[in-house]
Order: sequence, then structure tokens, then C-alpha cells
Amino acid sequence: MINLEALFKLSYGMYIVSSGDRKSGNAYISNTVFQVTSNPPQIATCCHKDNFTLDIIQQTQAFSVSVLHEKSSSDIFKRLGYKTGRDSKKFEGIQLKYGESGLPIVVDDAIASFECKVVQSIDLGSHILFIGQLIHSEVLENSMEPMTYSYYREVKKAAAPRNAPTYQAYTVSVEEPDTDEPKRYQCLACDYIYDDAEHDILFVDLPDDWECPDCGSPKSIFVEIQ
Repeated sequence: MINLEALFKLSYGMYIVSSGDRKSGNAYISNTVFQVTSNPPQIATCCHKDNFTLDIIQQTQAFSVSVLHEKSSSDIFKRLGYKTGRDSKKFEGIQLKYGESGLPIVVDDAIASFECKVVQSIDLGSHILFIGQLIHSEVLENSMEPMTYSYYREVKKAAAPRNAPTYQAYTVSVEEPDTDEPKRYQCLACDYIYDDAEHDILFVDLPDDWECPDCGSPKSIFVEIQ
């Protein structure tokens, strides 16, 4: 038997993985970035095959990583984690710098950055694991603590995007309404609010496979709000 709750006991950080150049680029939120060797220093990251950034990493054979801190804004998660670069300009309005490799690096809400050259790619079925040799790293902020995935879930009250390696279909229960008054429900992933008063169908009557119109998260991660 596999208890999915056990997977949440594994420790993760929260990162922005970017790729591209000064002409074009893209990024996504990741909680699977980790050092795999020290000599030479190599860093691995996992990217879903549906992610637009995957194509760019494969073209450039390089990626950058920005380490997010605990006070990172919800907007940066919504913009980079729950939207696709195929139909939105993710970097618009975000502070970038370009590293020694020419890679875009997100500096908003970041405390450190890494630039990596891909040395190996491993097909994992739904995802590609990229292993990159570190070519440059920098500390951007010393006073803030790095955000962990546990902090992201428990304090930020947010959930992993559907394409994340750690994505699980959460089971937040929604009770039947006890009055005829319209209710409001909020997506834990992107803060989208479904207001019964603005729709012809009550939230509880939506089909189980209904998805958040903003980020594509399942109905099960919505919670009732006042």
C-alpha cells in the first residue's frame, strides 16, 4: 500500500527554473531542484513534458535556478506556476538579469541564483530530469530564509501545479450548503474565487472533474471562504 501523505514528509525547496536568452525565454515554478554531485558541482531539476520551458531547455541545453524566500509574493507563483508561456508573457513585469551564460535569471523574491549547462537528460515518462553542471552561482539576499515546500503548503495554503512531479489530487471536502444563500470558494493553488452568486450552477453541483478556469487545478482543492 502507498500512503500518499508520506510523500509530503520529503523535504523540498521552492524555485524558479528559467531558460532562453535576451530575445525570448520562459520559466516555471519547481520544487524539485537538488544538488547531485560536488566535484564537479551538478544540479538536477525535473520538468514536465507539457511545460513550454522544456522545449527551451532542450534547445539551449542550459537552465538557471532562482531560490525563492519565505516572503515571496503569491503573484509570482500564479504567474510562473499556473500559466503557460505558450499564451502569456511570463517575464512581463518581472525583474530579470542575464547571467554570464546569457540565461535569464528571475531576481524578484530570490535569495540565490545558479546557471547550469545541461550534461545529461533522463526520460522519466511524464517528466524529463535535466542534470546541469554549475557554471555560475550567486547569493542575492542574505537576510531571508529559503521557502520550503512544506511552508508553501502549510503557511501559504497553496498546492503544487498539475505538472509538478509532486502533484497530488488533494481531497479538500466541500459540504452541501445548509442554506439557499450563495457561497464562495477559493482555489488553494492560484486564489481564483468561484462565487455562486455569479454563476448559474452552484459550486457543489459542479462535476467532480471540473477544473479551475485560471490554473487548471481540480475542484477538490477549493475551500469555502467567507
